[in-house]
Amino acid sequence: MLDFQIVLSSLPILLKGALLTLELTALILVLGVALALPVALFKNAGALPARWFAHGYIGFFRGTPSLVQVFLLYYGAGQFEFIKSSVLWPVLRDPFWCIVIALGLNSSSYAAKTLSAALSAVPRGLKDAALALGMSKSVRLWKIELPLAIRIALPAYGNEVIMTCKATSLASTVTLIELTGSARLLSSQTYAPYEVFISAGLIYLVINYVLMASMRKIEARLRTP
Repeated sequence: MLDFQIVLSSLPILLKGALLTLELTALILVLGVALALPVALFKNAGALPARWFAHGYIGFFRGTPSLVQVFLLYYGAGQFEFIKSSVLWPVLRDPFWCIVIALGLNSSSYAAKTLSAALSAVPRGLKDAALALGMSKSVRLWKIELPLAIRIALPAYGNEVIMTCKATSLASTVTLIELTGSARLLSSQTYAPYEVFISAGLIYLVINYVLMASMRKIEARLRTP
């Protein structure tokens, strides 16, 4: 039988961990979007070296497990003396920022793939019309292509938002006590993993439902003329 007393007593600690989960999710998505735009532009560029770089970047981060990427950054960076003696070390030795950077890089690869496909899907006629009006390439990108590409990419990007939120559970592997880390700690203290992890799963469910509903509202707002 489910012990509701344990469920209720676990909620304050789990909700505190959920706040860290939300903070990590937000920062990872911001970093991912910031990196995705140049990578997507490189992928659609005419210059071959830029396309090679983008294909290699996307291939590496999409083709290797997120946990491996976290461990490479968190445990691997300290093996290099030039990193330990650099200004980057205070950031890279912090598990919080290691998770943000590692999962941000991973998220950017998926977002870049989605955005590059959306940019390619912008109708050629609109590009030609902008060219006929005398718009420069950069103006055409920011005023026409990118806004339309964002509308096209948003439904697919919504899945990446949910995946990123769930991927923050990897933070518990590098000592951060977010939602999953809080559940693991409570489980070892109460010897009631069933109650604790069901509670954590329900909190994840609520968070992801809110994220999905928010993304749908944004999509509907962008579709409105």
